[in-house]
Amino acid sequence: MSKSVHVAVGVIISTNEHQQTQYFLTKRLNDAHQGGKWEFPGGKLEKNETIAQALARELKEEVNIEVLSCQPLMVIHHDYGDKKVCLEVFVVDNYIGEPSAQEGQEQSWFTLKEFNKLDFPKANEGIIAKLTTCNL
Repeated sequence: MSKSVHVAVGVIISTNEHQQTQYFLTKRLNDAHQGGKWEFPGGKLEKNETIAQALARELKEEVNIEVLSCQPLMVIHHDYGDKKVCLEVFVVDNYIGEPSAQEGQEQSWFTLKEFNKLDFPKANEGIIAKLTTCNL
């Protein structure tokens, strides 16, 4: 039986100098599950933690921002075969700090148009599809 993981995911957005919406992504370390792929930052819920607490903690640990507010975007259930994930995804557009990867992984800001050049975990495809249809 495959393990199931509950994950809080932050779609961190900003507007660049050309008034385009950009999304902050990090690249999974090669030795991690789905290693070498770009992702929206976040992480697993800990015992007795709410999804909001997990999101705030993970984004502070992973990319060193303090979430002031966020909006739910969607929930995704995906089965990789060796692991099942439940991603609770939030748009994070109100935060303190400049996102910066804290765990040695690559990082960058990307526009939606640039996503087609990147390799994402399969579970993230639903997030990308939602972002292309909503107006953030």
